[in-house]
Amino acid sequence: MNEVLKTIRNRRSIRSYKPDQIKEEELQAIIEAGIYAPTAHNDQPWHFTVIENKEKLDYISKKCKELMAKSEIDWVKNMGLNPNISISYNAPTLIIVSGKKSAMAPKVDCSAAIENLLIAAQSLNIGSVWIGLLTFFFSLEDEVRKLGIPEGYEPYYGVALGYKSSDKEVVAPKRNLNVVNYIK
Repeated sequence: MNEVLKTIRNRRSIRSYKPDQIKEEELQAIIEAGIYAPTAHNDQPWHFTVIENKEKLDYISKKCKELMAKSEIDWVKNMGLNPNISISYNAPTLIIVSGKKSAMAPKVDCSAAIENLLIAAQSLNIGSVWIGLLTFFFSLEDEVRKLGIPEGYEPYYGVALGYKSSDKEVVAPKRNLNVVNYIK
């Protein structure tokens, strides 16, 4: 099996990080991988907001959890109420991926970019996790405006990045392989 396929198969969502910031060249390589994702009509409709400031990350987590605590979905509400949980899992870096609203398929394109970010991080032995719960924070328009996301762009998801707190291999959940039909 080639290295790309191995990297894809070995990638896991990591939720425990060392406090050390990842190296600038690693961050740039990961972002560049995101920029090289495929897009509808080559729109390249993404914008990446990189947050490495711990106080800002803690603030985003706090505001997000305040809204989650009001959710009618029990597991979301419980996460919001849990004082031991950080939305970005205390990762030292968070990339918020936003899409140009006027593009053909910005959410799909940004999702492809996120997958590239995750695979690139794995290839560099950097932990990552895709964070959808940030949508609670994104509902706070005044807060989102403070992030400097360009006009006409909408934040969709976040990607937490950092060095894994443990070298222990995370076992992959069993995959359902019975999801393909062939027409020949």
